[in-house]
Amino acid sequence: MKTFQEIQTPTEIQALVGFFDLTAFAQSSRRFSTSDLFGLLSDYYEWTGDLIESSGGRIIKFIGDAGLVLFPKTEVNAGVLAFKRLKEEGDKWIAQRGMASKHIVKLHYGPVICGPLGTRSHKQLDVIGMTVNTAALLKSNGFAMSAQVFRQLQPDVRKLFKKHTPPITYIPLTERHQTSY
Repeated sequence: MKTFQEIQTPTEIQALVGFFDLTAFAQSSRRFSTSDLFGLLSDYYEWTGDLIESSGGRIIKFIGDAGLVLFPKTEVNAGVLAFKRLKEEGDKWIAQRGMASKHIVKLHYGPVICGPLGTRSHKQLDVIGMTVNTAALLKSNGFAMSAQVFRQLQPDVRKLFKKHTPPITYIPLTERHQTSY
């Protein structure tokens, strides 16, 4: 498979698609000046980028305090572990900076179309498809991955998660089951 940087035309690939978002970010951000908030987000983008990219993934885009991430099929285990770290270490990172926010993570695996997308004058790597939609719509109390992701994991990584129903998702052993939807 081509690396993400080499994709110049729409290409279908199998991938781990992940979304992350911060709870109560808008409310919590009111305590910051606009320039301080900009600096915080700049540092946050770099921190998350370092974590994701060092694990073999690519941040496709940030939208405020949220992000869309792609890992190639060869890096699903590393991707899931990176998202687990993002949830655990990221919650601490953001709290240390005075934000009363927690990460919400949603993961799904399957086919996507990946390629440059945008206006005539500005195209950037993007990803679309039902796999992206499914990931975005997963219910999550903090961290959730679909059964399709779980089936891709090696046994040692699977042991870190438990089944959560309905619908079936897998969550870290340390996370409480969601009681309302």
